[in-house]
Amino acid sequence: MVDKFVGTWKMISSDNFDDYMKALGVGFATRQMGNMAKPSLSFSVDDQGLICMRSQSTFKTTEVKFKLGEEFEEVTADDRKTKTTFTLDNGKLIQKQCWDGKETTLEREISDGKLVAKCSIGKVTAVRTYMKEA
Repeated sequence: MVDKFVGTWKMISSDNFDDYMKALGVGFATRQMGNMAKPSLSFSVDDQGLICMRSQSTFKTTEVKFKLGEEFEEVTADDRKTKTTFTLDNGKLIQKQCWDGKETTLEREISDGKLVAKCSIGKVTAVRTYMKEA
């Protein structure tokens, strides 16, 4: 299940994130902050199987709680209001966000002890890599 994601992860690299945010429609000032932020990402699971994903940086902290396969309304760090669904597919945690006729997919997987997040919208993909904190 999602057990391998549980814990706190610190971002160590981010590639093409500005182009990804542009494709999402994020404004210049918010993109500047997003590019400077080095968020930590933490995952936990409660007794009822509710998964909590928390992204924390000096600029903003966001938290979503979800069950796999159940759509919910999410307000993203850049204030988009999306219909979001998380699924698990071949060990990858897939987050699909839909809003205003647009769709983005965030695919997270553990590879070589790192959490690799591929963020895609249309033909634009950003890759953000995290190391687990001790």
